[in-house]
Amino acid sequence: MARLYGMDQEGLTVIDPPGAEPEPESGPAPVGALFAEHRLKLFRLAVLLVGDENTAEDVVQDAFLGLHRRWGTLDGEEKALAYARASVVNACRSVIRRRVVARRFGVHHEPPMWSAESEVLVGEDRRRVMEAVQRLPRRRREVLVMRYYLDLSDAEIAAALGVSQVTVRTTAARGLKALARLLGNDE
Repeated sequence: MARLYGMDQEGLTVIDPPGAEPEPESGPAPVGALFAEHRLKLFRLAVLLVGDENTAEDVVQDAFLGLHRRWGTLDGEEKALAYARASVVNACRSVIRRRVVARRFGVHHEPPMWSAESEVLVGEDRRRVMEAVQRLPRRRREVLVMRYYLDLSDAEIAAALGVSQVTVRTTAARGLKALARLLGNDE
């Protein structure tokens, strides 16, 4: 009999129908622990890449669903986390591509406006930085978010994006210069 899984406050749990025989725990518990530990960082990454929270939640949830499906083929937690990160980045790219295509046909995606509470808490400077980051080209935005927001190493960023570490460093340098230009800090 197929097992059903669901999410609660503690992470991924088994929801077996009444009368079902329990199966040994192999995949879901480690995925649930990984979800509990890294979901917020991956969610923040997705929000910064796609620009809205609802889409970011969907992206992260789909990434962990894919991780659960592939759990047996991954070697250890580090590989699983790298897989989840790459899944989030790739799904964000797909969302952005779909938005570009939709825009060509006259459908424009408007991300939700910042709430008044967030505006007060975040402040004008941070909002300007977020807008400037959104205006950067895709790869530069991804590298800068992963480096400075998620504190990933060049090797981890390179693995997530499928590029070399030299490309990561070059892209980060160019991204910072472009960001400074957009913010009017040509120093």
